[in-house]
Amino acid sequence: MEDLLAQRGITVSYEAIRQWCRTFGPAQARGLRRRHGRLGDTWYLDEVSVTIQGLQQYLWRAVDQDDDLIDILVQPRRNCRAATRCFGKLLNEQSRAPHRMITDKLRSYAAAHRIVMPSVAHSSRQYENNRAEVSHQPTRQRERQLRRFKSAAPAQRFLSVHGLVLNLFRVGRHLLRAVHHRLLRARSFPVWDEVTCVH
Repeated sequence: MEDLLAQRGITVSYEAIRQWCRTFGPAQARGLRRRHGRLGDTWYLDEVSVTIQGLQQYLWRAVDQDDDLIDILVQPRRNCRAATRCFGKLLNEQSRAPHRMITDKLRSYAAAHRIVMPSVAHSSRQYENNRAEVSHQPTRQRERQLRRFKSAAPAQRFLSVHGLVLNLFRVGRHLLRAVHHRLLRARSFPVWDEVTCVH
């Protein structure tokens, strides 16, 4: 970003860009979430460990049947309380429970399921949760590019925004002809302009 702006004669530091992301990113994420509305009715949940400042943290992620990110939560534990908090956040964001929930065999999911959403069908069969497992790849790529996350709160802020922007521009490139990919990508730009207030 710094180089692209420099090409246009605008000099900024990487710190200014970081502050812009911190200031405007959450508002843009809220706009994208509002515009996208409710996501799918089948939730795939998974957690992955990351090291932040030498401490192990867990990224709890939920995606729907279309691979759209529903939400992500950074937490220091992988227990029932953490799973319950994740479920509560998902219900708060989506304002309704899913028809079906698919997780791995972590016992915390089953315990939280009994507490928060006992009426929702829950499955933890082997390989059924691969959709959520694969959804961690963009986060891992960003983590490598950023040379690890520096602390939990900025990681939470960045990943929440990054996931929603990725939902907007991810159109399944490998499944489409080039002309269709360009058409869908072109449709994403007006939505981005509206959310970022570009006229």
